[in-house]
Amino acid sequence: MTQDHHLTLQPGALALTDLRTAWGTPGKLTLAPGAYAAIETSAATIQAIVAKGDPAYGINTGFGLLAKRHIPQAQLEQLQQNLILSHAVGTGDYLPDHVVRLILLTKIGSLARGYSGVRPLIVDTLIALYNAGIMPAIPCQGSVGASGDLAPLAHMTLAMLGVGEVRMRGEIMDARAALTAAGIEPVVLAAKEGLALINGTQVSTALALHGLFLAERLLEAAMVTGALALDAARGSDAPFDPRVHEVRGQPGQIAAAKIYRQLVAGSAIRASHLVGDERVQDPYSLRCQPQVMGAVMDLIAQAGRTLLIEANAVTDNPLVFPETGEVISGGNFHAEPVAFAADTLALAIAEIGALAERRIALLIDSTLSGLPPFLVREPGVNSGFMIAHVTAAALASENKSLAHPASVDSLPTSANQEDHVSMATFAARRLGQMAHNTGVIVGIELLAAAQGIEFHRPLTSSSHLEHVHAKLREQVPAFDEDRFFAPDIEAARRMVMDGALSAACKDLFAALH
Repeated sequence: MTQDHHLTLQPGALALTDLRTAWGTPGKLTLAPGAYAAIETSAATIQAIVAKGDPAYGINTGFGLLAKRHIPQAQLEQLQQNLILSHAVGTGDYLPDHVVRLILLTKIGSLARGYSGVRPLIVDTLIALYNAGIMPAIPCQGSVGASGDLAPLAHMTLAMLGVGEVRMRGEIMDARAALTAAGIEPVVLAAKEGLALINGTQVSTALALHGLFLAERLLEAAMVTGALALDAARGSDAPFDPRVHEVRGQPGQIAAAKIYRQLVAGSAIRASHLVGDERVQDPYSLRCQPQVMGAVMDLIAQAGRTLLIEANAVTDNPLVFPETGEVISGGNFHAEPVAFAADTLALAIAEIGALAERRIALLIDSTLSGLPPFLVREPGVNSGFMIAHVTAAALASENKSLAHPASVDSLPTSANQEDHVSMATFAARRLGQMAHNTGVIVGIELLAAAQGIEFHRPLTSSSHLEHVHAKLREQVPAFDEDRFFAPDIEAARRMVMDGALSAACKDLFAALH
């Protein structure tokens, strides 16, 4: 993916590959020309309602519990302006650019489907922000995931008005100055446009997609490090026999077992103990990897399907149906599907780390692994991986608390008008921290397993795993004696989170995307 990546957006037809690309790199966006007709028809429907004067929620009425207040036509622009200013109440750190790009992309796609009543000008302005690399400064906290991501999307909309702050080329700057520099005119919102912009699930969906893409990398990296740990502990590949998995029938398990077989195929270490090995069965953290990681694979795939639907969805309120001229109030802004998907991803991310932590514990325990205590040649004077495992255990425990489902919580808002909410935004936001934790755990396993492999020299592992080992050693030398260890762990974590481990075996994981 390159800086000049270009996407022609057909509303409702975004693919996960499009979303991954937008998440990974800046680029340019064009709306498919045929999409403008639906946008224009939808906007004309709103203008007809305004001209007629009949009350329609959010168009010529107040919002939430104030929906019974009729707003005179002369105040409709002020109504939308006030809506944005009053709802921009977020707090916390600004969301990173790769998440904001997804927010902009999915909001553009949603509005462009022609059910939101906004003018083409609104869609074009969002596209101009995206293409100029002007990322609205959106605080990460303040949304309960219904009625849409109101506060964070209000901060997104401020940038269109030339109010507040944005990030451009990595620098925080005044929104109006950024618009001027890019030649973008601030917008004046017409009837319903402010409501259409701030209603919707785009922030929680973007955060959940961020978690999804990190979970995919963690899954692949942990399968590589798990296979490396298997060889380091002189474990058996017999549990990966396809017949074992076919009789159970779980698709993820079958796919995972195949990947593990390919990862360890041709290992001289494995060949060295095929005969005469007194061990009958390996511990579960080695033997049950296809069962656990296969289930994780299935959960990630299920979450991906839900989030792809949501990324293409129309989730503001009310919705405009030009074919009949109706405006219907509904609840598509309720982000329960996103909350469930995010909670599912939290389980997957936590379990990836939990299993990897158990393998680290196995490798440093000489009674289980047959390797030197704590994976160092002179234990005692050297502590080796002793406290690195403590870090892994601490992070695995932290993830257990973070994995508690957010979707089961709800606090009524808006004077009990909005009496059940999804908490999807926090459900999705906490995935980033969980992924970081698991990335560290898997990074520590990478270091430990690579160290274990070296105790079996001159025997070699499989070609795939030796390639991974060599890539690690380009950045981190072998652990011959105690040294400042934190930089090694950080280097390994980056390899995990950047996708470097699965890239070293990319042909094995191609079927997962």
